[in-house]
Amino acid sequence: MIYDCIIVGGGLAGLQAAIQLGRYNAYRVLVIDSEDGRSGLCRSYRNLLGYPDGVSGEALRQAGRKQLQTYGIAIRRDTVTHAEPLAPNGGFRLKGTEGDAYEARTVLLATGVMDRLPDWPGLRGCLGLSVYVCPDCDGYEIKGRRTLVLGAGDVGARMALTLRTWTDRLVYLRQEEREHPLSPELANQLEAAGIPHRAAPVQSITATDGCTLTGVVLADGTEIPADRAFVAFGGNEVRSQLARQLGARLHENMHVWTDSRTKMTSVAGLWAAGDIAFHSEQAAIAMGDGAQAAIWIHKTLQEARAGKEAQSLS
Repeated sequence: MIYDCIIVGGGLAGLQAAIQLGRYNAYRVLVIDSEDGRSGLCRSYRNLLGYPDGVSGEALRQAGRKQLQTYGIAIRRDTVTHAEPLAPNGGFRLKGTEGDAYEARTVLLATGVMDRLPDWPGLRGCLGLSVYVCPDCDGYEIKGRRTLVLGAGDVGARMALTLRTWTDRLVYLRQEEREHPLSPELANQLEAAGIPHRAAPVQSITATDGCTLTGVVLADGTEIPADRAFVAFGGNEVRSQLARQLGARLHENMHVWTDSRTKMTSVAGLWAAGDIAFHSEQAAIAMGDGAQAAIWIHKTLQEARAGKEAQSLS
């Protein structure tokens, strides 16, 4: 079977795109999801319209999957590792880790970004609830609270300086000191902002109920109390490998270039949406990207069908 569109990635961008395409009631669409995306880690988005008390990424994903059933769109669990163009009629062939092959006239890449996170015990249960990674999403949550910045080098320092907008009760505990030393310039900025900092390797996160941060335990056994924390290591994985295989234009930071109106990449028939694209990495923007890409995928498929019908009549 050749699909009209395959969406690689079943996070917020991919599911929103699939919903939009499903509502045209005209296309064979498949979502391929590796089920290891960033949205599955976030326990609570609090900056989305209609969810003042927060909603988890998993809840949004499950709601989206249920909604897709209305339109008869299947979701296949697989990790696509290889992509190539189909010749001579256009389209794409994708291959998964189990050797399955998929073919489609158009493809939307919504493979996202994965944060570089340490494997500290206790961290995962706190993500999105009392430990955060995005100041635009969750800076408000630390307003006036004792907050630790747990990061590496200048990346962590910049995070601490950004968070100064919401609280002056900040401490930056530097990790990976040997690999990522703090530059003198950022050290001076931290001191000018009144943000104490020191090299202090973290051993584990402490929390009540497994999700409400109470502090950290350092490698030397010292306990540092806190109400909230931000993690900032840099080096996040931008999952743009498939775009690169297909020859799509990438930015220097490996995010995929897309047309600002259509969300199509530099390769005809190939779209990208969500955090893999070059924009603010926000849940609301990812969903908007997915819907916008789907609208233009629909337009492209419509034009292709009209062209074939005209050709058959000539």
